[in-house]
Amino acid sequence: MRYFYYVHTGHRIGLDRFHRAVAIMNELQKKIDITLLCSDFRIAAEAKEYGIKRSVGVDLVRNIPQIAHHGDRMIFDSAEINPTLLDDMTQFFPSFIRISDDPSDIKHPKELLISPYLNGEGICNAVVVDKRYFEPLPKTIPMALFFGDDDYEKDLEKNQELFKSFNMELLMGFYHFLGYETSLKESFSHIHECEAYDKVIRQSEILVTASPMAALQNLVGGGKPIFLQRPDYERNFIPLFTMLNIPIVEGYNQEQLMQAIRISSSNSYQKIINSNTEVIEFISKSFNL
Repeated sequence: MRYFYYVHTGHRIGLDRFHRAVAIMNELQKKIDITLLCSDFRIAAEAKEYGIKRSVGVDLVRNIPQIAHHGDRMIFDSAEINPTLLDDMTQFFPSFIRISDDPSDIKHPKELLISPYLNGEGICNAVVVDKRYFEPLPKTIPMALFFGDDDYEKDLEKNQELFKSFNMELLMGFYHFLGYETSLKESFSHIHECEAYDKVIRQSEILVTASPMAALQNLVGGGKPIFLQRPDYERNFIPLFTMLNIPIVEGYNQEQLMQAIRISSSNSYQKIINSNTEVIEFISKSFNL
């Protein structure tokens, strides 16, 4: 019997789920030998830099059975699911834990679920953020933008005038095109390479971001995130961010952005409880560890 964690990543969807996987994997690796399965071979090759001991690229979610065996255990963090695939997965893996961000999701009878919205038997209601982000660092960056790890259509370049007047620093994304920063340098006071992710997220006083995970990471570390809802991103985090009182900017609306920045300093953000221990205990119990 082996243990696997499948996470959906890529140049059109970013690394939000991967950051959550790192938080969970780094704790589970203390207990079990577990392999991370990535839908993108590039991040699978980079996973060791994040503390992941073993990672493998999987080109299609349907190819997971070519690596895993019937009877193995699986944590599944992806929106690629459908009723047929879910039936197949729960039959193949006797312990199948799925992580969902969808507020309208429904738990399959044979699966276990981790969700920030749902409650009930076989469900762990939790928001997962790596524990290191809960340790505040001095806020040396007044305002930064992290558009996300992906920008295949170069929407940031098309809309950069929206941010130019705010004197923001910019954090580049993992999947941004080589040399992309050249076309953006006139609109930002400083540009950080993607390797500075932790520094910028943890040290920004105000973080404007289209990455749900970056918004949560900045919030738990004492920052003041503003969530930019990109038109090409799913809207699953809007209810959660509304509950947390995180200002939300719809698309590339300059008036909304100005208003969000104006109120951020005095905004009453809600705190997130570190529930990682609860999540690890839920997984451990599910896997009979």
